[in-house]
Amino acid sequence: MSHETLRWSVDDDGIATLTLDRPEQLNAFDLTMARELESVFRTDAAADDVRAVLVTGAGRAFCAGMDLSADGNVFGLDETLRPTPQEFRAAYDEPPYHDGVRDTGGRVTLAIHALPKPVIAAINGPAVGIGATMTLAMDLRLASTAARIGFVFGRLGVVPEAASSWFLPRIVGIQQALEWVYSADILTADAALAGRLVRSVHEPDDLLPAAYDLARSFVVGRSPVALGLAKRLLYRNSAAADPLEAHLSDSLAMYYASIGDGSEGVASFREKRAPRFTGRASELPRIF
Repeated sequence: MSHETLRWSVDDDGIATLTLDRPEQLNAFDLTMARELESVFRTDAAADDVRAVLVTGAGRAFCAGMDLSADGNVFGLDETLRPTPQEFRAAYDEPPYHDGVRDTGGRVTLAIHALPKPVIAAINGPAVGIGATMTLAMDLRLASTAARIGFVFGRLGVVPEAASSWFLPRIVGIQQALEWVYSADILTADAALAGRLVRSVHEPDDLLPAAYDLARSFVVGRSPVALGLAKRLLYRNSAAADPLEAHLSDSLAMYYASIGDGSEGVASFREKRAPRFTGRASELPRIF
């Protein structure tokens, strides 16, 4: 499938590379990119030949934030609507609220979060606004020394979007999240590493090789069902009110895994051979 703002490819190990591809605009996020990103994560990335997704930017930027050159409401919102919280919650996925009120960045990050596969951000340059918040729904972030990351909403009179008020405090803690949002400063890669936003910092030429090596270590010889269930368990149960909730979902996940890819994993261990997993991430059992 061809895209206007993205490039997509999948290698022999099932590692997909998704490149934000508006280099002359520093990969600025517009409504077309929003639609294409949501579609890619809900369709292309869901294919069983895809085992992990690596996201990076073309040229010298990752994503310079929202493209502010569009006419009218640059976020694509309908300024005539005045929904109450109750009205919006009751019909958020229907017209006119689906397109007129819902945050486009949030629709993208919800699609990323729902994908039961590893998603890695290789932040190769500036990542500002939605360029930063879209990476929060990805499972790990690696940064180039050239990366500059900013939660700059206060400078524009808007608020953190893309469900970042859920993701950011979980990644870096509430105190660090508030400081970065209040200050609206641009962070260096080292500052992002010190704040635990990124996993590691690399020289520009080393960033993608390191990200591919990491992705490959996640998928080669690994069960896609086990990885998909583990991702759902960790995200959901880290916010559960009681460990019993984790026990109940862990138990179901372990039960269904043990009669699927788990039986092959045990057999391969006993027979001292590489496993031949046949489970599909598209067919995960329901565990909650």
